[in-house]
Amino acid sequence: MDNREKIKNAHRIVFKFGTNVLTRGDGEIALSRIYSFIENIADLKKQGKEIIIITSGSVGLGAKKLKLQEKPKLLPLKQACAAIGQGQLMAIYEDGFEKFDLTTAQVLLTEDDFSNRKKYLSLRNTLSKLLELGVVPVINENDTVSSSEVEYFNENGIKVCFSDNDKLSALVMSKLEADLLVILSDVDGLYDDNPNTNKNAKIIPIVNDITPEIEALGFEASKRGRGGMKTKLEAAKVAMHSGGMAIIANGKKEGIIHSIFNKEPVGTLFLPVESLSGKKRWVAYATNITGQVKVNDGAKKALLEKGASLLPIGIIKVKNSFKKGDVVSILDNNDNEFAKGMVNYSSGDCRKILGKQSDEIEEILGYKNYDAVITRDNIVIL
Repeated sequence: MDNREKIKNAHRIVFKFGTNVLTRGDGEIALSRIYSFIENIADLKKQGKEIIIITSGSVGLGAKKLKLQEKPKLLPLKQACAAIGQGQLMAIYEDGFEKFDLTTAQVLLTEDDFSNRKKYLSLRNTLSKLLELGVVPVINENDTVSSSEVEYFNENGIKVCFSDNDKLSALVMSKLEADLLVILSDVDGLYDDNPNTNKNAKIIPIVNDITPEIEALGFEASKRGRGGMKTKLEAAKVAMHSGGMAIIANGKKEGIIHSIFNKEPVGTLFLPVESLSGKKRWVAYATNITGQVKVNDGAKKALLEKGASLLPIGIIKVKNSFKKGDVVSILDNNDNEFAKGMVNYSSGDCRKILGKQSDEIEEILGYKNYDAVITRDNIVIL
C-alpha cells in the first residue's frame, strides 16, 4: 500500500483549520470556504469515517465584530475578542453541518484539561462517546480563560503542554489514537528552504522523521495566525510518535480536502514512527512542565543507553516546585532537556536526597516509597 493510499483508508481523522484559511484577505470570515470544508467532511462521514475538528478563528471574529483595525496584542483584549467571537464561530459550524443532518458539539479546552491526568482521561472518554454517537466535536482552546498562549516557556522554566491550536490538534489526535491529522493553513506544505527568501524552494512531499534538519525548516507565524511552521512541525512530531500520520496542506486551495483523500500529491505527509504507550504519550506531550531536574553525565548515559531509572545520586540540581506524580523536564549538564519523567518524590524531598545513594533515602526523609526519583517506566526520552 502506498503512502497516499493510507490517507484514503484513515478511519479516525482530526482536522485543524487555521485562522488564515477561515478568513479572507480583508479579515472577513471566508464562509464559502468553510462550507466547502463542511461539505467535504460530510462526504467523509458518509464513508463511515470519524471526524474531529480543531478550529481557530474566535479571536479574529471577535476583533472584527469590535471593528478593531489590527490583531489584539494585550491578553485581556484577546480574551474579550475570543468571548465575542466563539459563539459566532460555533454558529457557522452548526449551521453548515445541520444542512447535512450532522450534529456538532462544542468543546473548549485549557492546558489544565491535559496536564491533570484525571481530567485528561475524562476528556478522552467524553470525546470517544461523542464519536460513537456520530457527532462531530468542534474543539477550540478556551482563549477566554486560558493564558497559555502568552509564553510556551516562561522565564521560570514552566512549559505548557499546548500554546496554540496546532499543538492542541496533535494532542487530541494522540489521545484519541486517530489515524490522521490534517493541518490546513495558508502554506502549501513544508519547504526545503524559506520560500519567502528563496523562490526555488521546493515542497518536501514525504517526511519519515523529524530530524534537526527538518526542525530547522520552521518559520515564523503568519500575520493573523498564532502559530507558524515551527508549531506545525511540533504537532506533526506528536502525531508521528503517536503512531499516526499528519499532513500539512494549503486550505485556500479549492477542493483541498477532496484532493488529499483522493491520493493527489498535495502538501507534506508525515509518516508514523515507533508509537509510545498511552501513559508515556501523556508524559511526553500532554502535561504542563512545572519543574526540572538536572543530572550528571553518568545519569544521562544510563538513561539514554541503558533505559535505566533516575536515581537520586545522579541528580545535581532541582529547579522550581513540584509534587509527587508531576511530570518534570530532565536536563543534562548543559541545561538541555533530553527527557521527561513523572517523579516519585516532591521537589522538597528531591533537594534533600540529590546526590545520595538510594539506601540513604529512608534515613534522610523518614520514609522510602521508591529507590528511584523517576522509574524507567515513567521516563520518556525526547
